[in-house]
Amino acid sequence: MDPEEGRAAGHPEVRLPLDDDLRRIGEKLTELGQAQEKLQILLTAMLALSRETELSVLLRRIVTSAMALVRARYGAMGVLGEDGEWLSRFIPEGLNSEELADLEGVELPRGRGLLGKLIQDPEPLRVQDIAGHPAAAGFPPGHPPMKTLLGVAVIVQGRVYGNLYLSERLDGQPFDSHDEDVVVALAGAAAVAIEKASLYERVRSEAERFQRLLLPQLPDPWPLTAAAVYRPAAKPNHLGGDWYDVLVLPDGICAAVIGDVSGHDLTAAAAMSQTRNMLRALLCTQPASPSAVLTQLDFTLKTVSADLVTTVLVALIEPHGDAWTVRWSSAGHPPPLLLAPGEPARYLDIEPCLPLGVEPDRPRHDRTHVLPAGATVVFFTDGLIEHHHMPIDAGLRTLADLASAHAALPVDELCRLLADDHPSDGRDDLAVLVVRTPPAAHEG
Repeated sequence: MDPEEGRAAGHPEVRLPLDDDLRRIGEKLTELGQAQEKLQILLTAMLALSRETELSVLLRRIVTSAMALVRARYGAMGVLGEDGEWLSRFIPEGLNSEELADLEGVELPRGRGLLGKLIQDPEPLRVQDIAGHPAAAGFPPGHPPMKTLLGVAVIVQGRVYGNLYLSERLDGQPFDSHDEDVVVALAGAAAVAIEKASLYERVRSEAERFQRLLLPQLPDPWPLTAAAVYRPAAKPNHLGGDWYDVLVLPDGICAAVIGDVSGHDLTAAAAMSQTRNMLRALLCTQPASPSAVLTQLDFTLKTVSADLVTTVLVALIEPHGDAWTVRWSSAGHPPPLLLAPGEPARYLDIEPCLPLGVEPDRPRHDRTHVLPAGATVVFFTDGLIEHHHMPIDAGLRTLADLASAHAALPVDELCRLLADDHPSDGRDDLAVLVVRTPPAAHEG
């Protein structure tokens, strides 16, 4: 009998054992393919975490990586405070703009209910019905509905650093043991990455503190006003050689110095301190001219220090009748920016002489410019303007526009604004020094 006729006559379809075997093989191959895909996602996530050194960015990446691994709609990272009992930081992901708006003003969770259970007992936690769990504490008003939960502790050096929370698989199924295994594996990689990022953060903090200890407290150069700012590079273990200085010399002369030693390590920082101190001594003993001071400094450095190339600009600002003059010499350093009342911003642009440490025998020269009352001179290092994707002229133009738009600010505020909103890419440390001449007599 034809099989079609048999089925039409009401006979049951015959299933051979081979059909069941093929079905099971197909299911196994599907599971294997899914497992391989999940493994690839896990390995990619682990590699990405190992490369991240910015702690705040890393914590968010841990959450989003876990969400991708188990295809969860929501995820969060809770970081424990120093007491290890309550959450001091909570980083949610997956909330849309509406859900975020509904939760506006609601206090972030601190570690109660199921979140607290995972803090007290840092074993992986899988819950199929959050509301029905005896430890559940409920959700605040406006919180999106969540039924399932997968929680895993992140343990750094034997101590629970925080917990990773996931909720609502996109396929509507509860989290299973495979989900738990891959998230536990990710949490292990996350712990190593967190430890490294935390170490980098501490190193960066100490490096910045060390750098600031080397920089001087500015004196009051009355009747001039002055302010300075130093900012480290974005890199965590990046010591810099940027510095500034202001000295009040006899006859009402104010010496303003800005400089940058090549390199980004302890050697550069030490050389910076040594160069600054030598320059101070030379300015105090023989301030004949900025170029003469730089020439003597170049010869001195060649005899006592390592061969580190240094750019530096020395300026002498002195009273000249009712106005002031600035006399300066540049050893390969960016030009100062002049902000004069009622005039467009302009760079006091001369072709700079060679940096220190290149050819000490080459002659150096000075330039002089008259400064009107209320004029502002901005000295800076190249870390303020350099950007890998822009020509240096573009950075100079942007800085001039920015400074010109805020030239009326007090010098300390202007200094901070330039350091905060600079056009550079942040890869290098930077220093800014701002000096302003007193206003005209009739302006008070």
